[in-house]
Formats: sequence, structure tokens, C-alpha cells
Amino acid sequence: MRVISGNNRGLTLVAPEGMDTRPTTDRIKETLFNMISFDLPDSNFLDLFSGSGQMGIEALSRGAKKAVFVEKDKKAYECIEKNIAKARLEDCSSILKMDVFSALNRLEGHEVFDIIFLDPPYNNLLEKKVLEQLKDKSYISEDSVIIVEASLETEFDYLGSLGYLLIKEKLYKTNKHIFIKKA
Repeated sequence: MRVISGNNRGLTLVAPEGMDTRPTTDRIKETLFNMISFDLPDSNFLDLFSGSGQMGIEALSRGAKKAVFVEKDKKAYECIEKNIAKARLEDCSSILKMDVFSALNRLEGHEVFDIIFLDPPYNNLLEKKVLEQLKDKSYISEDSVIIVEASLETEFDYLGSLGYLLIKEKLYKTNKHIFIKKA
């Protein structure tokens, strides 16, 4: 796993051992970041269910101003710390070692996030619970883009009832990215 582009291009990142995390493949990550490349410069990036932190680090490498990482797993949190230090991104990063739902409340009052990325464990409806909680937060605006990585089987037919619009959907062989904005 590596940083694909930007200031830290080619930097190898560490990932937690075991099956508790599921790193996004380089090919899928590159496709995603090419799709949002014009939104990244000077953006605030929120990386939920961060794992190794590779998505937020990629965003910072490509010009994001700040990234907040949220991860409750101790091994994954330690990997994020190591990766941020290795990339020398401590000044523009913060890590919250807590579950995502506690972090969403803790972030109340934070400046608006331009891009929110979440890659929860698949097929547990966690993305729906996060979206339910996010919809009323002060750090989400009509311009914020929420990107959900999910299994191909995951349904998002509830988005309208939560006040969201599906902007785009990108399907891959094993998963998909859903792009959402507030209605």
C-alpha cells in the first residue's frame, strides 16, 4: 500500500495486520482520487473508519489543507500515527481514537468538511447510521461531498428520506463508491 500521487507519491504505508481492516486497493483509490481531484486543493477531509489512514493521507498528499482521521482500533490507530509521521503530515492532521459515532458528536463546532469519506465494515448498515447522524451536523454543508465505500449489495434507497441526493455511483468488481450531498 502506497501513496499514489502528490507530495508524498510513492511513500509506502503500513497497515494493521490481520483481517480487522480492509485497505482500499491502489487501483480503486487512484480511480476515486482522480474523480475528486478538483475538489481536493485546500479542502478539509474527514476520514471515518480510517484503518491505516491511507485515504486521508492520499488527500493531504494531493493538496487537502487538513484531515481528521477517526479510528477506534488500537493497532489501526498506531498505524495511522506511524503513517502520518512518515509522511510528515502532523501539522495538518488530527486523529480521534474513538468510535465513529462518538467522533461525529465530538466534531460538532468543527469547521465545515468539504469531503467526508467513510469505509465502514460491509453489510452492517453502519453507513446508514452514520448518514442519519451526519445529516444535522454543523460541519456538513450543501457543498460537502460524502463518499461511502460499500459492498455491491448495499442498498441506498433511503437517501432521499434522510435529506440526501445521490450524485454519482462508481461500481467496481467487488465494491462501489457512492457520492452523496445534502438535498
